[in-house]
Amino acid sequence: MLPQELAVEKIVASLKEDAFVQAVFLKGSMGRGEHDAQSDVDLYCLVGEEDKKEFLARRVKHLRAYRDIILMDDIFIVAPQIIAVFDDLLHIDLFTVTKETFVGGDHFKVLYDPHLLMDEFMETQGLALSDEEYRDDVMDVGWFLFQYSKSEARGNDIWSVRMLTNVVHHLGRVLLYRYAPERAKLGLKTIERSLPKSVVSELTEILEFITPGKHARAVILISRMLDREYEWIRLQWSEESQQMKFLRRMIDQYKGQAELI
Repeated sequence: MLPQELAVEKIVASLKEDAFVQAVFLKGSMGRGEHDAQSDVDLYCLVGEEDKKEFLARRVKHLRAYRDIILMDDIFIVAPQIIAVFDDLLHIDLFTVTKETFVGGDHFKVLYDPHLLMDEFMETQGLALSDEEYRDDVMDVGWFLFQYSKSEARGNDIWSVRMLTNVVHHLGRVLLYRYAPERAKLGLKTIERSLPKSVVSELTEILEFITPGKHARAVILISRMLDREYEWIRLQWSEESQQMKFLRRMIDQYKGQAELI
């Protein structure tokens, strides 16, 4: 049994004894059944809105049912969340949601749900991008290429690297939307297992050149990839949009430098 599985077993056993806990489920790699020895744990508790405040005060007690905690933070991103790192360096995020604040997306694995409250959320599962999210990613590819052009012109190599890193982040989601749409929200995390080997090889080469001394080569390689994919990307829009024209201009700005590499 992996440490993640043992931790979940012990913490869930504690949570089941809490009268405020209505359901417990996993998201992330464990929710999808894709975890390994390096995975973190995304553990969720469903509670009633009226019970949330009291339950939040009990969360650390439940986490300590596994082992001693050596690092902890209490934050709010999509929901109240405790980040806990245990003395064996296992990392668990414990989220607290209500029926009103449950956020769909990704797949989940139900561990405890005596009243079948999670049934109504089954249709929210999935990692596909919406059309709007896809278009936002396309827009961001062009936008961060534009920001790169400004940074590169100033000779700001470190910020140029950051801008190209942003380009690749959004480009990865665009490519997944084409080649593996059912996993696109995972982004770069799933690139190596979800994209064609030739595309993975191209992205790997690009990333090898996103450094302060070599980013000029990386942006040319990015422009080549985008030029090849452009027609497919364009056809996903209902019309020749302003955003696509902008992306085309960014591609052409660097495509013409291809003879330099």
